[in-house]
Amino acid sequence: MRKTVDLNSDLGEGFGAYRIGGDERIIPLITSANLACGMHGGDPVVLMKAIDTCVKHSVAIGAHPGYPDLQGFGRRAMGLTADEADAYVRYQLAAASGMARAQGGEVTHVKLHGALYNRAGADYSFAKAICVGIKKTAPEAALLALSGSVMVKAGLDCGLKVAQEVFADRGYEDDGSLVARHKPGAMILDEDEAVSRVVRMVKEGVVRTVSGGEIGIEADSICVHGDGEKALAFVERIRAALIEAGVRINNFVSG
Repeated sequence: MRKTVDLNSDLGEGFGAYRIGGDERIIPLITSANLACGMHGGDPVVLMKAIDTCVKHSVAIGAHPGYPDLQGFGRRAMGLTADEADAYVRYQLAAASGMARAQGGEVTHVKLHGALYNRAGADYSFAKAICVGIKKTAPEAALLALSGSVMVKAGLDCGLKVAQEVFADRGYEDDGSLVARHKPGAMILDEDEAVSRVVRMVKEGVVRTVSGGEIGIEADSICVHGDGEKALAFVERIRAALIEAGVRINNFVSG
């Protein structure tokens, strides 16, 4: 059983007149926030406000770069080369890092978003190109990557600190990848199920897959998607359940 675990959420994804998620209410309850950098969601004003909230509540600030696909919320596959993806990630990371420093904070980690995250989790050469770029742009930043994926190996091979991430609100395939969102079982919507799955992932290191089997999993950090309709309830209940189980909640950077 793990004694400490990070609780993170993907946030800062509203833009312009469009409000997505409840940043102000979720950030005080988590230990790491992954903030959109303006390409799949977010904008400079939203990012600035989210950084301010993180600084106020001593929550670790992460850059959450995605594909340049605002209309598709970064969840559609794109035919970018590894070099193009590297450039887009560096650009977004540099913007988030600069804004964080100007507001008295610091970007401590990087987590890719959506289709970019999924491709990097399955394509080692693609992931390594991005990790090289992260190391050059923010050498002290940690990488938050899908547990057991090739991106974990790519990050370690590039000398990055790596934390392995599991999901409270997503279904798993037998190979450890996430169930594609268009397939049955992709999303976990029941609060009780989400809580019980997380507690098992942390205490026992296993998760039930969409096929009904079980696979081993390493849970350094637990993600709740901030755009989910039950995001706040999931965060509240998962946090309470872990504390009740004797697990300390702390960001993975400080341990």
